[in-house]
Amino acid sequence: MTASTLTATPDPAAPQDLREGGPWRQARAELRRRTSALVSLVVVALFALMALAAPLLSALGGWRPDEFDKSAVDPYLGGLPLGPLGGISAEHWLGVEPVTGRDLFARVVHGAQVSLLIAFAATAIVVLAGVAAGVAAGYFGGRTDTVLSRLMDLTMSFPSLIFMIAMMSVARDVNRILLMTLVIGLFGWPGIARIVRGQTLSLKHREYVDAARVSGAGHWRILTRDVLPGVAGPVIAYTTLIIPGMIATEAALSYLGVGVRPPTPSWGQMIAESVAFYDTDPMYFVVPSLCLFLTVLAFTLLGDALRDVLDPRGGRS
Repeated sequence: MTASTLTATPDPAAPQDLREGGPWRQARAELRRRTSALVSLVVVALFALMALAAPLLSALGGWRPDEFDKSAVDPYLGGLPLGPLGGISAEHWLGVEPVTGRDLFARVVHGAQVSLLIAFAATAIVVLAGVAAGVAAGYFGGRTDTVLSRLMDLTMSFPSLIFMIAMMSVARDVNRILLMTLVIGLFGWPGIARIVRGQTLSLKHREYVDAARVSGAGHWRILTRDVLPGVAGPVIAYTTLIIPGMIATEAALSYLGVGVRPPTPSWGQMIAESVAFYDTDPMYFVVPSLCLFLTVLAFTLLGDALRDVLDPRGGRS
């Protein structure tokens, strides 16, 4: 047998993904062929950039989110915006809020910052806790698996929305953004933990994991070198699907009045305030609702595409 033949022969003990030579390259190529995934990625990137550059954008527009402009509303018509489409003008690019005259563009971009910050931070907590619990339950098994699995069942059976509303209602002099992040993240980890547990149960019996164990590799080395890379694809895919749920949860809590408090802007809070003006100033309702809808839809479509590419078995189940 020649040296070139030996070089071309795949290692049977290596992970299947590595022997196929670049699953991430294949995933990128597949995503580039999906128009919906590309459009969703562009929309997600635009909203993320808008959130990051919120102070700069509001300064560019010339108004702070908490700055009143009484000259932009008509006090004789209940504070309705002056001008067409909710007061859209060269000074107020998306119009103004009724009664207060606060610039809607500044509040929308700062609301994106608040909503996406809470969603991303809560998702990070969910993913870290879920991956840690799922890997530990699937890899070590036995009593560890039993305890963690029962904890997952208990958390998933809890009425999370009622508990969130109760917690946010009784908490007063606290950082609302931090509290919302922790409360939302507290109830989200069992779903991804179950996915990771099932994937880990499958991976820990693979030949390359057995070979690493026989060669004397410790648990930490096996988990970091063999198990975690194997669950990375499904975790990334389902993480993208978790984010829109986090955004919607934050918006729902703010809509119910137990989320972030004024004058801090939030899309859910703006939608709740706009309900009273939907018939006289529909733009006040349309703008934050459209931002929320596009963000959730883009993350959902992107997550579906990533799941089909990185976790095809999960996508078919």
